[in-house]
Amino acid sequence: MRANYNLVLCTCPDQDTAIGIGERLVEERLAACVNLLPGVTSLYRWQGKLQRDNENLLLIKTIGDRFEALSTRLRQLHPYDLPEIIAVPITDGLPDYLSWVTECTN
Repeated sequence: MRANYNLVLCTCPDQDTAIGIGERLVEERLAACVNLLPGVTSLYRWQGKLQRDNENLLLIKTIGDRFEALSTRLRQLHPYDLPEIIAVPITDGLPDYLSWVTECTN
């Protein structure tokens, strides 16, 4: 199966926020699955200063056609002024799993 799929990365400030966002994305069929990885340490520059924060990383599986809507919804739900929203193309995968992703996001 060759279709347009994405793995979207998004960090959240805490577990409750990450779970809430993940649940909404799946409930609204913008994502088939969201994995939450706690305990991520993020180092970055923000407003001219080096920052270090403990965050939770969301791994969001979706179809390419849903990325715009997913990105818009993430911006609405997210507490950060500038949330990390990065789509990485999924170039291949287990066909049955990819079919399931399509089914869950349509």
